[in-house]
Amino acid sequence: MAFTRYRRDYGAISRSLSGVTGLRANRMEVVADALWRHLSDKGVSWVGFYTAGPGDDQMILGPCRDSPACSPIALNGLCGRSWLDKAPIVAADLGVMGDKVIRCDPRDLSEVVVPMFDSEGVCWGVLDLDSHERASFTDADARALDRLTIAAGLNWDGHAERRIKHL
Repeated sequence: MAFTRYRRDYGAISRSLSGVTGLRANRMEVVADALWRHLSDKGVSWVGFYTAGPGDDQMILGPCRDSPACSPIALNGLCGRSWLDKAPIVAADLGVMGDKVIRCDPRDLSEVVVPMFDSEGVCWGVLDLDSHERASFTDADARALDRLTIAAGLNWDGHAERRIKHL
């Protein structure tokens, strides 16, 4: 089920982010805006970041588009699994995942999550994209989003390419 009918130009998105500076929160905001601007008409229903929460077992919502989402969230959903496993996740059909997924919008049918790391290799957050369509994301999306977060200074580029998990 790894089919998407959209051509997503991550190169154009990355170029629109050249020169992004400032605090991490500012860079996350700029990335969320750019992703939403370029992908909201290409099968993406939501874009957002989750970062460390007040406890060791939850994350809180950071910059997101186009609507608010659940916050805080436990580490038992896909964002938490990506965080804990330190691996990108491509989920083609959220409808078959039961309690393994946190669906803030019940219309969401697929998802891609990319973990972000500091220079010590510690995961500090995740980038999450949702879609109202099944199988909207592929490995190519996960890899491109990883490179995009590196280009924006949100992710450390000294890691080996992480194996993408499919759910």
